[in-house]
Amino acid sequence: MSDAPASWKQSGLIWWPLGIATLLLDQFTKMLIHSRLALHEVIYVLPMLDILHARNTGVAFSILANAGGWQRWLFSAFAAGVSVVLLVALRRMAPLGQALQCSGLMLIVSGALGNAIDRLRFGYVVDFVAAHWGAAYFPAFNVADTCITVGAGLMILDALLQWLRERRVSKRRVR
Repeated sequence: MSDAPASWKQSGLIWWPLGIATLLLDQFTKMLIHSRLALHEVIYVLPMLDILHARNTGVAFSILANAGGWQRWLFSAFAAGVSVVLLVALRRMAPLGQALQCSGLMLIVSGALGNAIDRLRFGYVVDFVAAHWGAAYFPAFNVADTCITVGAGLMILDALLQWLRERRVSKRRVR
């Protein structure tokens, strides 16, 4: 007999509205940048924050950006595969008591699919947030990248909180 919940409503997939909302926000913001700003055009927002139109044919920090095009298909397939694995994991999770983990996984799926959509449509990912300190720039990123980062952070936070709970319980047993 399987430990999987009886329906998606009783599983981590209950977080699907978060995934859809962030995916739509990602695609909407990229569409705005793509349609309203010329490539490399910059809007200065704050002394440490710019909005710009950048295109990344690689992955994080533009790794493999000049690899010749094969990376488009590899990264898209990887994103799709990871998303399927995470959605299956969410399907097997109970949503109660695992909100951080479930929401984190859903954000990672949303971000992975958001960037995969760009790669498949354009052959590159539209990036538009440029954070910097003076002349030192962090690589441009987008909503999908933020979802992946926040999702990973929620997973780490969940693991830390679980460790603290287990530590507290083990200390009580020792006393």
